[in-house]
Amino acid sequence: MRRSLLAAAICICFTAPLAAQDKQIELKVSLWVPPSHPIAVSTREWAADIEKQSGGTIKLTVFPSEQLGKAFDHYDMARDGLADITYVNPGYQPGRFPIIALGQIPFTFTDGRKGTAALDAWYRKYAPAEMKDTHYCFAFIHDPGTFHSRKKIVVPDDIRGTKVRPAQSTIGQMVTMLGGTNVQASAPESRDMLERGVADAIAFPWGSIFLFGIDKVVKYHLDVPLYTTLATYNINKAKYEAMSPAQKKVIDDHCTTDWAVKLVGPWIDFEAAGRDKMKAAPGHQVSTLTPEQLSLWQKTVEPLKQNWADAVKKAGNDPDAVAREMKETIVRYGAGF
Repeated sequence: MRRSLLAAAICICFTAPLAAQDKQIELKVSLWVPPSHPIAVSTREWAADIEKQSGGTIKLTVFPSEQLGKAFDHYDMARDGLADITYVNPGYQPGRFPIIALGQIPFTFTDGRKGTAALDAWYRKYAPAEMKDTHYCFAFIHDPGTFHSRKKIVVPDDIRGTKVRPAQSTIGQMVTMLGGTNVQASAPESRDMLERGVADAIAFPWGSIFLFGIDKVVKYHLDVPLYTTLATYNINKAKYEAMSPAQKKVIDDHCTTDWAVKLVGPWIDFEAAGRDKMKAAPGHQVSTLTPEQLSLWQKTVEPLKQNWADAVKKAGNDPDAVAREMKETIVRYGAGF
């Protein structure tokens, strides 16, 4: 009897979860979208699963609505430890991340989920160098967005003389190239800019137009999958390195292409639904392009590609090879035009 009790005790000792031996780690997750935004909701679910899989040794607290810092600062916040995991829009800092900016070029992706899978799978090769100040988790895109404006925009010439809040740096280049003026503002600041007439138009996804109240200050909408905005989740390096091997594995298991698609999926659905909602909304005009008008917009992309290639070459990389790998990945995932 004594032997069996001793054996049982030994068994319990050696089969206890390794996580129970790990020190508890507190992680602050910083977002700049409101708590009701789909990405905030899915991030809380992602955080809860990390805590569960770590046996409670990794505790994440999500801070939405720029509580810890401005949207433009989120990469540096992860670098400097002002937050432990941050939601980064690489396009908010033009020229800083030239390689990933390839995904910002208009008419690159048509599908949010497939585009997210392609973007993340492709960028994993380059992230450790381009985002070396942080620990890269994953990248994703929203459902394609377009121009929404106070005055009607249908063809590229309509941008001339227009003040536009661009979604990211490549759209900003397009606006300048077409004779418009860029007005920089983060997503939470954009309604005020439009309402005060500081901006005439905005590049934004469909559902978020309603979420941020921008539908109250714009009337015209261009029905074309013009662009997507890139996002990455970045982790403070010191915080990641301080984790035990078991804890690092939990984080690594939640920083995958599959998790990127899973996390962004509800947001993609939300933005896609916004397009139909806008078409049914009173007082709004949604313009569908003819093939000739679409061709005019697509022709504006070629100089943007050359600008991107020049920036990548300046950073010491081969733009032809990088672009070829992106194209092959997009084809593999069926994510392009």
